[in-house]
Amino acid sequence: MPLSRRHLIAASGALLTMPSLAHARSADWQAVQAYSDSRRGVSLLVLRDGDPLHESYSGGGAVDRAWELASGTKSFCAVLAAAMVQDGLLSLDETCAETLTEWRDDAGKSTITLRDLLTLTAGVGSGQIGRPPTYAQAVALPLTAAPRTRFLYGPAPFQVFGEIVRRKLVAAGQPDDVLAFIKARILTPLGVEAGYWRTSAGQPHLPSGAHLTARNWAAFGQAVLQGGRGAVDPAALAAGFQGTRLNPGYGLCWWLLRPGLIGPGRRSGLGEEGAGVAARADVRMAAGAGNQRLYLIPEHRVVVVRQAWGIGRALRGDDAGWSDADFMTRVLDAIGA
Repeated sequence: MPLSRRHLIAASGALLTMPSLAHARSADWQAVQAYSDSRRGVSLLVLRDGDPLHESYSGGGAVDRAWELASGTKSFCAVLAAAMVQDGLLSLDETCAETLTEWRDDAGKSTITLRDLLTLTAGVGSGQIGRPPTYAQAVALPLTAAPRTRFLYGPAPFQVFGEIVRRKLVAAGQPDDVLAFIKARILTPLGVEAGYWRTSAGQPHLPSGAHLTARNWAAFGQAVLQGGRGAVDPAALAAGFQGTRLNPGYGLCWWLLRPGLIGPGRRSGLGEEGAGVAARADVRMAAGAGNQRLYLIPEHRVVVVRQAWGIGRALRGDDAGWSDADFMTRVLDAIGA
């Protein structure tokens, strides 16, 4: 059937719009890239449905260079817990004292559940950020607050969880090498390779210390976005994205950019203004010092990895002028959200 003049005009308009849209998207990614680069960025990788929308490296970053995640490591604890729930090794609502027998006679500690511990509402002494105590030292710390009364951000709860994992493995007749278990049970099945993981007393630092390439961190995020691909308990994994009364912006080891978010502190680079993006998208995040970031945007099937140098400077209070809200606004513009 011959085309009418109206159809030809419409078709011509569409052809003109397509390059314009592509150019706009390119400009949007340039804005994202420029924002990251100007704030010590070294890696930027964006996936939709597992396919790259944007990938770039600068400032010492490289496709094969594993970068320290700092506190971005904490989100692995959520997936570790979900895997152990699936294996029948623990329940999120069991008390820590079921495993930590030395906590049973303490009126406060005896009531703390694993869910309390990993949502940072247990009242466990936080420890010094960047210098986690050993597992044994963390278990021995006194409570800083009554359980379920305050949100307390810091490394100690994750090291307590490490000791619980270690004892659970021993009770199940397995070696007590927590890092070997993480690699065999989580990372390898999910197609993730850790470049290096800091340890002390023979065990991995669970609040920090993992080093991953951008592609490996993105692969981890993609697996979580896909519900763990059958490797973990889905309900336990979903618990990571449910905020608490004490901090609506923190779930089980994951930050949630939502109203009411209480950030980890002025040296983190994560401010409460990050909740401003909630009107545009549901954004979940693993965050580390120096503005190491893994963002999950479920409704758009997008994973974003951003890595940077300057962790030491960040811990001394220099956040390089970073804003999650400003960065995510640019990302959401680029993906058309």
